[in-house]
This record gives sequence, structure tokens and C-alpha cells, in this order.
Amino acid sequence: MNLYAFGKGLVKILLTPLYRVEIIGKENFPADGGVLICSNHIDNLDPPVVGMTAPRPVHFMAKEELFNAPVLKSILPNVNAFPVKRGMSDREALRKGLSLLKEEKVVGLFPEGTRSKTGELGKGLAGAGFFALRSNAYIVPCAIIGPYKPFKKLKVVYGKPIDFTSLRERRVSADEATEIIMESIKHLISQYK
Repeated sequence: MNLYAFGKGLVKILLTPLYRVEIIGKENFPADGGVLICSNHIDNLDPPVVGMTAPRPVHFMAKEELFNAPVLKSILPNVNAFPVKRGMSDREALRKGLSLLKEEKVVGLFPEGTRSKTGELGKGLAGAGFFALRSNAYIVPCAIIGPYKPFKKLKVVYGKPIDFTSLRERRVSADEATEIIMESIKHLISQYK
């Protein structure tokens, strides 16, 4: 058994009863093809929670600093995470993400780029739009509706994939594409809160 599958099982056993995790919209998740999951970011536990609820293995883009942390630097690469330099255009990370999507894998992103201090949805960065426009992946909006409080319900909602065909043809900007993704996440949050 690989470390990803082991980790996913362990996280599920620990977090599902603690946060009474409810998964909504799992049927919206494409069974094959490249998938870009774009989720809001309210807690450090978001990546494991999305990873354990997604029906397919997820490759997360994670801030580079985590790959220098003593324990994490040996774990992260083995659970499909890859580094991104924050606050600048990281070509290496963009190439890696696109190549995973072309290989029909699942890439997980938090378009806000950092955790929301208030729990409110922040502004998305252009990276999400870049991946959405430059790949033929399904774009799946995801909303994590908390808070993370023991024995209070935590919802993870997967929306229907956003159809980017016409946006790709119209060559909209990465910022515009990200805005459309963020609107979808916002809609899921207000619908299921």
C-alpha cells in the first residue's frame, strides 16, 4: 500500500467522526480525465479533508516552505504534493500542475493562496484561471463549510464541473477565469451553509 492510500485511510478514521464530515455532490466528480479541484481555504486541515473526500487521488500544490520543514519534507512528496513559491509566478509549479492535468490526474488548489483569517471567501489568484484555461481538465468547485469544531458538522461540497469551453475559445484572462471559479465556490457556500 502506498503512503497516499495509507494516509487517506488514517485521516478518514481520525477526522470523519471528530468533525462529523458530510460529503455533498460526490456524484459531480468526474470518474476519469484531468480534474482541477478549486476550494476555499479556512483551515490547515483543508488539504487532508479534500484529499480524504475526493474519490480520486489528489495532487496538491503546497507552499514551498512546507517542503523545508523537518518531518513534512519527507512526507509531502509521497502524498502527491508539489511545491509552489508564493507571491511570484512559479513556472516550475505551473508546468508541473499542467503536466499532471494532461496526464488526466487530479490537481487540488486553494485559489485564495492562503487561509482566510475570517472564514470569509477571499479573492482568488490568477493561477487557478491559468490552469483552467491552459488545460482541458474538468474544473470542479469545492466548498468547505466549517468551522472545524469537534463534533460539529463539517461539510465538503463538490459542485458540478464548470464548463470552460466557451471561455477558452473567447480567450478570457486568467483573472476573469479565476473570478468565475470563485463565484461558483461562493454559490456553493451560500447554498449549503
